[in-house]
Amino acid sequence: MQWFNSSEPIWNGEISNKEAKQKIAGQVAQYAKNNQVIGVGSGTTAFLTLIELSKKVKKDGLNLLFIATSHEIAGYITQLGLKQTTLLNAKPDWYFDGADEVDPNNNIIKGRGGAFVREKLVCASSDIRYILVDKSKLVDHLGQKMPLPIEVIPEAVNLVTDQLQNSLGATPNIRPAGGKDGGVITEQGNIIMDIAIKTVIDPKELNSIINNTVGITGSGLFTGFDIKVITD
Repeated sequence: MQWFNSSEPIWNGEISNKEAKQKIAGQVAQYAKNNQVIGVGSGTTAFLTLIELSKKVKKDGLNLLFIATSHEIAGYITQLGLKQTTLLNAKPDWYFDGADEVDPNNNIIKGRGGAFVREKLVCASSDIRYILVDKSKLVDHLGQKMPLPIEVIPEAVNLVTDQLQNSLGATPNIRPAGGKDGGVITEQGNIIMDIAIKTVIDPKELNSIINNTVGITGSGLFTGFDIKVITD
């Protein structure tokens, strides 16, 4: 006996530039080969790509395992009738995800959906990494359009603020939650803060500053990865 499920998952909210994202999603789904393990990012582009992958699984009879980077994506994988595993049990052959900004050297900022810590874990574990973006996400330098998200231990909010004011001259702000009082709480039980980067700074230097700030458990800055950017 099985629980009732609707035939196809529905994204909760609008999907910007949907036509361009669907085109990229269809392209990336063709990379799947039998018996692969695939890491699935979070966000609208990853969601659309996952749906295309589910169609390919049914059409070609592929045996694939998927590793989710958030509870939401795990739910969509289940709803689509696909098989799941975890990083404890399998290493991804490849990983796909969207991004909020991509600079000319393929450094990226991610994290508007709040799953960037688990996304980075799966990204780092994968042999091949595809970042799927429409042209609106391409920037001259990181921080041009979007703030940098960081995940912070709740007790360290004031400490982290003080450190970043000294090291970056920037004040991080707690990201307010949309459906509850207070700030966004991650799946690890931490707070998300956003930093507006006002000056152009080398991503490696920025990454070093963030990683050396006590109280930060992760950031949406992805640098130093061999990333293949796919755009429309």
